[in-house]
Amino acid sequence: MTAPRTVTVHTLDHGDVVVPEPSWCVNHDPFDGHREDFTHYGAEQPLHFRGELLWVAMLVQAPFSRSPHVGVYVEQTGYAGTLDAAGLRELADTQAVHAEQLRRLASELDAQQNGGDR
Repeated sequence: MTAPRTVTVHTLDHGDVVVPEPSWCVNHDPFDGHREDFTHYGAEQPLHFRGELLWVAMLVQAPFSRSPHVGVYVEQTGYAGTLDAAGLRELADTQAVHAEQLRRLASELDAQQNGGDR
């Protein structure tokens, strides 16, 4: 059995803090803020259409926030374009694929919220 992973972060209000790190966490940007603002980030799930980024989604958790539960951060980009009927169908088909990816991410979130490592 492997020991739980931890990361030490410097906070402005609590000094150096050792934080358990979930297995899905892939990255920590250099952190120099308040403990409440520290966030674990999972792998980004980029969702594209015709080579343009439409959405980014990832597991997140701010363990010291008022709501420390694992969630999914979703960001929509500023994609805009005029499409003909074929292009609109292509976008709809792409969105259907994205919906499946988001459902898989929701299942992973369910697993984390129901006893996974936090």
